[in-house]
Amino acid sequence: MERLRESGRADVSVLAEATGTSEVTIRRDLEQLAALGVLRRVRGGAVSDLARGDEPPFVFRELKNTEAKRAIGAAVAGLVEDGEAVLLDGGTTALHIARALAGRRVTVMPLSLQAANALASAAPTRVILPGGELRPGELAVNGPLAEASLRALRFDTTILTCCGVSVTDGVTAYDLADAAVKTLAMAQARRVLLAADAGKFTRTALAAVAPVDRVDVLVTDAATPQPTLDALEALGIATHRAP
Repeated sequence: MERLRESGRADVSVLAEATGTSEVTIRRDLEQLAALGVLRRVRGGAVSDLARGDEPPFVFRELKNTEAKRAIGAAVAGLVEDGEAVLLDGGTTALHIARALAGRRVTVMPLSLQAANALASAAPTRVILPGGELRPGELAVNGPLAEASLRALRFDTTILTCCGVSVTDGVTAYDLADAAVKTLAMAQARRVLLAADAGKFTRTALAAVAPVDRVDVLVTDAATPQPTLDALEALGIATHRAP
């Protein structure tokens, strides 16, 4: 996917050499990615079907920055007290947070099936499922039913993830419906905790979610530059680096 986003086309033989695997394996992987709608198979390889502003698929993002996301997940869980009611966003970082919260004495409404599955059967964790339409690939909920579920409840903490964040452009997302759910999620809690790895500070996505000063706490990883954290702290945001 990285090669496709850089050049628009990738040949099977070149990918096999670059990854040290067989052309048979590469062809199989390309077929799986084609089924996700992120590329189109052509003779000898594939071409990208993702526009520059499109969000990479969940299965691709899940393999990137895994150690940083795992550390962020543990740090976020450490900031949640037993007994809290938590609204947990979707996304790959949220999945690591769900795994870190599983088994804690907390009530969680996860906004994706991946996070819900990670929290399931992890007593004494209480899981409340929202309504809504599932985004293909992401398995995150959005739409009027999801928004109605959020409006019916009040949370101690909303744990938000994002596609991009900056002091100037605020918190942003690729998908418009996802951005609407995120905006509402921020309004339904006493505290908003944003979990974002260093890569999120280098991009701005299409849909505005909220100004960055709507965030109370930021948890990021060691790769986020200190000047970025200083700028956020100047806005009154408490920042935490995951070890």
